[in-house]
Amino acid sequence: MLPKGSRLISSRILLWRTAMQNINKRVGTRIRKHRKTKGWTQEQLSLEADLHRAYIGQIERGEKNIGLKNLEKIARTLKVKTVDLLK
Repeated sequence: MLPKGSRLISSRILLWRTAMQNINKRVGTRIRKHRKTKGWTQEQLSLEADLHRAYIGQIERGEKNIGLKNLEKIARTLKVKTVDLLK
């Protein structure tokens, strides 16, 4: 049995992880939407942004935390504002 404080910490960690997964999915969905609007494949986006194709796929599926520099690279490549990928 966990001490009372441990349960609270475990709950907060779980909430934080869920929130991070949600933001990763939202950003990935927005990137996919903009990519498809351009008619590009993941491979085309990866070549234009100079990122690995598998990484683009992981981002779009919400599996990876995207760094700010890479988010900016993708936004610039898609010709959208970085903030538009975060909304």
